[in-house]
Amino acid sequence: MLTKRIIPCLDIKDGQTVKGINFLSLKTVGDPVELAAAYSAQGADELVLLDISATLEGRRAFTDLVERIALRINIPFTVGGGISTADDAAVLLKAGADKVSVNSGAVRNPALISEMASRFGSQCVVVAIDARKADGQWRVTTHGGSRLSDKELFSWAVQAEKLGAGEILFTSMDHDGTCNGYACGEYRRLSSLLGIPVIASGGAGAAGHIAEVLSDDGGRADAALAASVFHYGEIRIPDLKRILRERNVPVRPCLPVQPQRNCKSDRI
Repeated sequence: MLTKRIIPCLDIKDGQTVKGINFLSLKTVGDPVELAAAYSAQGADELVLLDISATLEGRRAFTDLVERIALRINIPFTVGGGISTADDAAVLLKAGADKVSVNSGAVRNPALISEMASRFGSQCVVVAIDARKADGQWRVTTHGGSRLSDKELFSWAVQAEKLGAGEILFTSMDHDGTCNGYACGEYRRLSSLLGIPVIASGGAGAAGHIAEVLSDDGGRADAALAASVFHYGEIRIPDLKRILRERNVPVRPCLPVQPQRNCKSDRI
């Protein structure tokens, strides 16, 4: 049986980790390098690092941050934010990221997914989808959730897989930061439509929410991403994994910290 993954998410703005509710009212919660190192030591399976401002003038600073994090952790991590070309992705992979997440750039230019998959391998390509309910359907948004696109969640996820995506990271904007639980019905539907892993994001407020979205009779997601509950110490990863095992959700054990790795990728 495949184990489920626990993935803390670090939203980065101006070099600091921030968190909001429904993508608004952002608050600074800590230094991303120290948080990443702490989560790695606690037993997180992966990390996601998102540059939510992603300005051109900040790209070099963000790449430097990726390099510093890669030197401090020994688990895979995905980096996204402002990626609009395969060359953008290459820079972040070379800095030490294991995967890249593309969102607005792929909505604007779906062929970007295929180009990245061909160049780096599908296993490196995560298509992130931020969507919210509008006019009775789940509408995909871009530009940090500020603009509605003409795409619908489920059809876009299926198209992204066909184009070469290795994983789908769906964030429900309606649930994000509310701590009221995930959109389990939507994850269950995505999992039935797709042959690639689905990462659930948006709404974790308790260990039970994470257990539900990962369970076979709940959301059937392959991984659960969360931020607030980890950042504020409301859930510790070793405790969460113990609870998940008690509820028959298969997870990897929390292993001792391994030596630091080389931050430079040999794939580029």
